[in-house]
Amino acid sequence: MTKSVVIFGAAGQLGVELVREFSARRCQVHSFTRRQIDLTDGAQIRRAIEQSQPDVVLNAAAYNMVDLAEQDPQGAYAVNALAVQAMAVACRQFDSKFVHFSTDYVFDGLKRAPYVETDATHPLGAYAVSKLAGELYAQAYLDALVIRTAVVFGPGGRATPRGNFLETMLKKAEEQRTTGKPLLVVQDQTASPTSAPWLAARTADLVDLGQTGVFHGGGEQPVTFYDYARLIFRAAKLDVNLQPADERQFRTPARRPKYSVLRNERMQSLGLAPMPDLESLVAAYLEGR
Repeated sequence: MTKSVVIFGAAGQLGVELVREFSARRCQVHSFTRRQIDLTDGAQIRRAIEQSQPDVVLNAAAYNMVDLAEQDPQGAYAVNALAVQAMAVACRQFDSKFVHFSTDYVFDGLKRAPYVETDATHPLGAYAVSKLAGELYAQAYLDALVIRTAVVFGPGGRATPRGNFLETMLKKAEEQRTTGKPLLVVQDQTASPTSAPWLAARTADLVDLGQTGVFHGGGEQPVTFYDYARLIFRAAKLDVNLQPADERQFRTPARRPKYSVLRNERMQSLGLAPMPDLESLVAAYLEGR
């Protein structure tokens, strides 16, 4: 029987890969973008699920403007928590499986070692609080699958307004040709950048296996943002005046975890393929660009 799938956030860089992956697995995909569905309107969410009658609902939509969320916590909560609640309630009513994507920011970064699924959460700001609330809502109404990820990059980032870290660095390198100013990137924040195509494939695997609960789906390779930028410029063969900085030089409204590397312990236990090394993925991304 053909599986019917609803995907919210279908225009984002993870969303486009989910559409591609589930379509390739012969699923009937119903994709919804922000222009089609107002995520702050629970009735619209419910109607979309009711009309599609899906076997699985995947939520890749998010309010991910971390600093703006400090001035707009209600806006972040509406999308990252209350919309998830509406989806979870509808999924329970129409007997759909629910998959929700969360973030490494639910951790405070004080562990200084990769986080596993059973580690205690401690969000540091409004965005992180709203994402953790979304996790709890997803699991409050049914046995949902929650996948935490980090610093996602994929081809879809070339077309989205906010892009991704690679696109930001390439843009900054272009600007430097005009300004001549050094490019400062923090070296005291470490994460695990994640390939959107890889994450979409592993998500489909988890759905096929009927998995529920919290999973980590991060790149696992620890890298500071400074070293990540160096890797990008090396792969792009760009000569950039790149200099390390620390967070004190970039005071932002939101606090960020200094170390939020995710270890995919539960995926490993199932024998699912790990993400290829970051350098090869960045090279492939640039070739496709």
